[in-house]
Amino acid sequence: MSKQEQIQVVLAGLNAAVPEIKGSLLASLDGMPIAYALKVGTVDPARIAAMTATALSVGKRTSESLGAGTLQEVHFAGTEGRIFVYTVAGRAALTVVTPMDTNVGLIGLEARDMVNKLLAII
Repeated sequence: MSKQEQIQVVLAGLNAAVPEIKGSLLASLDGMPIAYALKVGTVDPARIAAMTATALSVGKRTSESLGAGTLQEVHFAGTEGRIFVYTVAGRAALTVVTPMDTNVGLIGLEARDMVNKLLAII
């Protein structure tokens, strides 16, 4: 199985583990989509990847400037949903899009597990 296929399996597994997830995406740090599992009607993967890279860049600078250490994740909450961005050992970023009423603890638990699986692949 190719790396691309392995990553797709991990993303599909994340989406299956938490059915409320609207989509997940693995992006390079320069904002290019590597792989994604998005439900119909979700934003274009290239746009999500670009915004992911920007969010991580701002989060990293903020974390460093405020003495919070190495950035591990960024979490946004809007009126209609939540966006979680996790670093994959400084090599890539996992983005997870959910509705507002999703269990945040479950997302964190499953996403961190998937980050470890992705790290083993990339």
